[in-house]
Amino acid sequence: MDASIMLGKLIAGMGVSIQIFVMTLVFSLPLGLAVAFGRMSKHPVLRLAVQTYISIMRGTPLMLQLMVVYFGPYYLLGIQVGSGYRIWATMIGFVINYAAYFAEIYRGGIQSMPAGQYEAAALLGYNRVQTFFKIIFPQVFKRILPSVTNEVITLVKDTSLAFTIGVGEMFTTAKALASSQTSVIPFVAAGLFYYVFNLLVAVVMDRTEKKLSYYQ
Repeated sequence: MDASIMLGKLIAGMGVSIQIFVMTLVFSLPLGLAVAFGRMSKHPVLRLAVQTYISIMRGTPLMLQLMVVYFGPYYLLGIQVGSGYRIWATMIGFVINYAAYFAEIYRGGIQSMPAGQYEAAALLGYNRVQTFFKIIFPQVFKRILPSVTNEVITLVKDTSLAFTIGVGEMFTTAKALASSQTSVIPFVAAGLFYYVFNLLVAVVMDRTEKKLSYYQ
């Protein structure tokens, strides 16, 4: 196969990987914050439900979760799904998985804040919502950014798990090309793509962390 054709197919596969990556972050980050609030709720039923959800998401493989999301509607509910549902199942699986991890990161950051800040905000007339989003959350975000960065870098590599349900992302494309050519070159090229993508993500996150530093 011509090198330009192989490169074009790999770039197309990388486009799918980037789509999974972006959509996962866009939805899992805010969902993770909502889950963190549920995890810290004073209502025992809600707290237990959220704890169970987090435990399942963190205690079972993402690959298995993707299979459940994709095959579940048919085997559990008898609902027929088309091939177009594959990418949606991938998005759903990744979002609910990463939201659980982000929720625990948020929770750790929120609970690490001194109680005195809440009391000072109350004296200044801030309500609970204003206190959280104007005073607490900016500090929490700075504290948790290194942990979030680690999860984001892991997400780049985890996009390859979409092959489990037949989504043609980078790894699936590389595997098909390697099989048809009986060559490892597509895998090497895919590895370079993943590395460069991860490097860019790491650089962006590092610059963001430096900009948020109070001592710059």
